[in-house]
Amino acid sequence: MSDDRDELAWDLLDAEVAYSCPGFDVRREEVRLPDGTETDFDYLSEPESVVVLPFTPDGNVVVIEEWRQAVRRVNRSLPVGGMEPEDDDREAAARRELREETGHEADSVAFLTSVEPANGVANSVLHFFVARGCTPTAEQELDHNESIRVDTTTLDVLREHIAERGIRDGRTTLGVLYYDAFGAEKS
Repeated sequence: MSDDRDELAWDLLDAEVAYSCPGFDVRREEVRLPDGTETDFDYLSEPESVVVLPFTPDGNVVVIEEWRQAVRRVNRSLPVGGMEPEDDDREAAARRELREETGHEADSVAFLTSVEPANGVANSVLHFFVARGCTPTAEQELDHNESIRVDTTTLDVLREHIAERGIRDGRTTLGVLYYDAFGAEKS
């Protein structure tokens, strides 16, 4: 029998949730490194999330402006949210988050890519989608701790804000630049 285990892999000896709050946990693991050293490793553990690049029928992009307490400013970004148990799949989560955060619904949703944005300190996974034909159909359904206003802009203006470092949200920057480089059926 072959051993497919990578020589760089760590052995997990024990694990616990060191801290828990709505949205994420901090996990503490006791591990053994390849050289035999035993140590602790702490990381942020959170549900997978979806990021939506939503286009209106006329080609504008629906964006949100949201207060972000950690950096104490309003952040202009794409709609983003965690997957929930009632979501049938990632596309359903993308449609739900778009509707809840912006009040818009999409005619179509296409998968772009998945990334691990900070895999040295978190198990976060972001699934990026492009939504087309987005029209306002309902009121926002914000979580108790969300302060969001909805706006539209052009993709060119969004790119300019990224280039000028006016958008500092990594998920938005990555989503727009990935779409530009590799995106499905361009407008």
